[in-house]
Amino acid sequence: MSVAMDHLDQLENRSVHILREAYANFKNLGMLWSIGKDSTVLLWLARKAFFGHVPIPLIHIDTSFKIPEMIEYRDRLALEWNLTMIYGQNREALEEKRTFPDGAVDRIACCKALKTDALKHTLSGEWARYRLNHAKKVYELDRNTEAFTGVIVGARADEEGSRSKERYFSPRNAQSRWDVGDQPPEFWNQFKTEFAPGTHLRIHPLLDWTELNIWEYIRRENIPTVSLYYDQGEGKRYRSLGCYPCTQAVDSASRDVDDIILELQSGKFANIAERSGRAQDKADGGGLETLRRDGYM
Repeated sequence: MSVAMDHLDQLENRSVHILREAYANFKNLGMLWSIGKDSTVLLWLARKAFFGHVPIPLIHIDTSFKIPEMIEYRDRLALEWNLTMIYGQNREALEEKRTFPDGAVDRIACCKALKTDALKHTLSGEWARYRLNHAKKVYELDRNTEAFTGVIVGARADEEGSRSKERYFSPRNAQSRWDVGDQPPEFWNQFKTEFAPGTHLRIHPLLDWTELNIWEYIRRENIPTVSLYYDQGEGKRYRSLGCYPCTQAVDSASRDVDDIILELQSGKFANIAERSGRAQDKADGGGLETLRRDGYM
């Protein structure tokens, strides 16, 4: 007698299938790891898809304004799980202090410089990349400057408006620009995996997951997550993680995953957008489409 798969099994199976399809069909893939819960679930799924080994380099775009616990968590897991860990950043903008925290530009211009531009040039190999040396436990200049032709991203359709227009296999042009009106149809689990030369690909294995699904899966799989998601006794926690000048903690007494799931199912956050604490979303008219069309994560 067969046992019907539950909704988490179905989501997991589809995501694993997409990860394997991507790896089989595209060369020079990278996987973005923002250190948040979604991209960490994506990383966990990749470990399942490839039997404990992640054959795809992890890429973090370091704005230098991340909360310190995020960077500590990144490096601890990278060493523990033996990940190929790379980071890139817009060093010129940081050195010239052309950022929102330095008072030089607004939030959207800062995101474009420190995230969008840094991502595009890190993926293309035009800007320096830094790779974790596991033996020395330090980052060193990566001598490999070959371009990544595609990246796997932990975006979810329910997270904010522009993400709902994505596909599992979403083409960009060579400059990473996104034509929202020119997306391939994806019916009956048939995915387009052949694209014109020069196409840059974004792959979204978590597209149909919800915030609640993510936390249910974290509970089921006992996935380690950064402590910032939980109340440490001050009645506040982070629901969505980003740069500290633009991400606000929410009022919440949730101290563990079970508490967060209850909040999402029937509590105070059941009908409140996940990224409501992200100031750059409000600056972009309540969404991120302006930034995403230009190559934002």
